[in-house]
Amino acid sequence: MDYYRMLGVVLLSLLAYTKAEQVKFVDCGSAEGKVAEVDIHPCPSQPCQLHKGQSYTVNVTFTSSVASETSTAVVHGVVVGIPVPFPIPQSDGCKSGIQCPIEPQKAYTYINQLPVKNEYPAIKLVVEWELRDDSSKDLFCIKFPVQIVN
Repeated sequence: MDYYRMLGVVLLSLLAYTKAEQVKFVDCGSAEGKVAEVDIHPCPSQPCQLHKGQSYTVNVTFTSSVASETSTAVVHGVVVGIPVPFPIPQSDGCKSGIQCPIEPQKAYTYINQLPVKNEYPAIKLVVEWELRDDSSKDLFCIKFPVQIVN
């Protein structure tokens, strides 16, 4: 069973990588790691236009500088400087393309979905995406602008 789950994650990662658009991002405090690349699919232009009722694949390639048994994602939409929780379907990074435990100096590809609910307002905002280690320090913290559209 684990073999098929891992195979599915690998195939999804490859698909996301081949069809994804590299986006410009700002590192907002990656204390325990270094981000190499951020891809979002579909995102043909920037800022990414996120259509209500659709889901987007977010793919972050990073290197950890620490060991960690777990990883937890926390996502916010920052509107006029105020962070608003942005729920994602899977907050466990170890179920999002990363094989845990996380080892120092090893590169990882984190992949998750960013669903855009129909009830979200049409607005420009900044997404802040953190992946935290065992001690709640950021393996990565990135910010990228988006625009929610109908």
